[in-house]
Amino acid sequence: MSTLSFESLCLKDDDCPSPTQPHGMEYEFDTDLESDEKEESKKETSTAEVYLQACKMVGVVPVSYFIRNLDSTTMTLSHHGLGPLGCKALAIALVSDMHINTLELADNHIQAEGAKYVVEMLRANFTIQHLDLSNNYLQSAGAEYVAKILLDNISLKSMKLSGNGFSDGDAKYFADSLSTNSRIKELYLSHNEFCGKGGEHLGQLLASNEGLEVLDLSWNHLRMKGAVAFCAGLKVNTMLKYLDLSWNGFGNEGALAMGEALKFNNTLVHLNLNNNRLTNEGVGMLCRGLEFNDTLRVLLLAYNSLTVEGALALVNVVKNTPKTALEEINICNVLVNETFVHMLEMTCQEHPGLDVQYGGVGGFVAKKPPKRVDPMKVIQDYLDQRKLRLWDFFRNIDKDGTMQVPVADFRKAVQQSSIPLDRYQIEELIQRLDRDGTGMVDYRGLADTRKQMMRDHRRQLRKVESRQKKEKQKSDRILKTFQSAVEAVTPRSSMVISPGGAKEDSSGPQHFSATPLSSWHHIVMSNSSRYSVTNLSNEHVHLPMLGGTTPYRPSSSPAMRSYSQPNLLDDSPCSAPGNSNSAQGSRSDPEMAHSKLSPTANHLTLSRPYLNAKQSEVKAKAKFKKVKKKKTMKNVDKDSKNPTKTVK
Repeated sequence: MSTLSFESLCLKDDDCPSPTQPHGMEYEFDTDLESDEKEESKKETSTAEVYLQACKMVGVVPVSYFIRNLDSTTMTLSHHGLGPLGCKALAIALVSDMHINTLELADNHIQAEGAKYVVEMLRANFTIQHLDLSNNYLQSAGAEYVAKILLDNISLKSMKLSGNGFSDGDAKYFADSLSTNSRIKELYLSHNEFCGKGGEHLGQLLASNEGLEVLDLSWNHLRMKGAVAFCAGLKVNTMLKYLDLSWNGFGNEGALAMGEALKFNNTLVHLNLNNNRLTNEGVGMLCRGLEFNDTLRVLLLAYNSLTVEGALALVNVVKNTPKTALEEINICNVLVNETFVHMLEMTCQEHPGLDVQYGGVGGFVAKKPPKRVDPMKVIQDYLDQRKLRLWDFFRNIDKDGTMQVPVADFRKAVQQSSIPLDRYQIEELIQRLDRDGTGMVDYRGLADTRKQMMRDHRRQLRKVESRQKKEKQKSDRILKTFQSAVEAVTPRSSMVISPGGAKEDSSGPQHFSATPLSSWHHIVMSNSSRYSVTNLSNEHVHLPMLGGTTPYRPSSSPAMRSYSQPNLLDDSPCSAPGNSNSAQGSRSDPEMAHSKLSPTANHLTLSRPYLNAKQSEVKAKAKFKKVKKKKTMKNVDKDSKNPTKTVK
């Protein structure tokens, strides 16, 4: 069967047969209200006729529900098994429809071919505002068609595309189309197959889009890499309010990136992070961002690996953040303790609107059992403090000096001594010194205990340091990746990454924020003066000569290159207009006059580098006066030795 073109099937209202009217009733009760009803009825019948003819032409069974509900603004055709051809017949009927604004076609297996027909229909229909194409097996080809909808259509406000098998490469279609479309307010992309690369494209989508307010990305595979890239776009986004990232396997690394994004994002209201493999450590990283956020109201963290410690951290951040907007925290699977309940009651007194959903009271703070001190170390420390030898301690029971004593005598001697060992430590010590169970304790093993303990201690320290180093390197690597992603998604023409965007401990890593170029440009560079901080760090500044022909050359150290230009023209006592041999030298610097008139010179007069330059200037003047005084004294001595002769 040959496929007919879409244009050949687009029937106009004029081509459709009009319903027959009974004779003699044409002009009865001819009112405006009846006229409107007749036109509406004609329109509905016309749409139904077009749909029936289209179904007959493409060879599908018409859906009676569509014909019966043409008067409704919401057309729900989910689970009707339309298929590509059924979707084609429906699209033909909806080309000229101006009544339906919500079209739900979920779970109809329309595939990419059906999506193409919907795209062609939406090029002519500008009434539909809400479109649901979820679970239709669109895949990559369908994603490309849907992206064309987002580019061409001007009426759509929300689109549901969940469960269509979209992959990483398909995310680029949405990022490109939504970078220019600011009319779409809601986008649902859950239950797809977006991974790390898809997270990068979706992060770019958030960074460039200026209209999206609701985004659902639950049940994807973003993982750590995708989460870091996505959060970089969230950091600079200024419109998104509702974000669902549940079931994406972020892990603590993704929580770290999300915390960094929440420090700067000031629009997000609802955040869903359910089931993302977060632990108490990840929640702590997330709380670092919540300390600076004042817009987030709902935070969902259910079905993560949290305990009482994580729950306490969440309530504590609300308690210690006066400007927080959090109203709902969901940790419904976490069992808490009485301490948490008491802290929550105190917090709710300061924040009455706070609602924390937890699993119940019955949890406990996980504590490691107290580590027993090595009994051999206790004995060695005891002997060292009293400057005793092993034989001195056991000589009363070891008459032969063989360093072997019966177990009973050894136990009795240790218990009667002042060595701080309990019964369990004594038994552990006996088992270590009598491994074969011979009934004789060979206490020669205590002789090498100190060396062994020192080796074990050093080995344990190396393990701890190695683990901490790896964790720090991993965190630094994630933060570096996050900063690089922020730089990648930030438009360089209008935005710049500048340090110090949030209140952060100076000892920690420097975080970057996207700020407008106009807010910092005047601080870094001033066009009115050449001697700005930026230019002084890059150029050689030639100061006037002081008392000689050798010009002063600035030091090459960074501290000496960042001083402000001293105004020697105003403060020099020898700078008279007619004096050519002043302290300024025999030549004048034209740049000094420019610096004198520069408005930016006044802003640098009180800086520490200027005071240093002022001190050096005073020293130079004093030296110049001393040299001049010495020359005067020499001339006086010379005149006294060679008096001039008077001629009469």
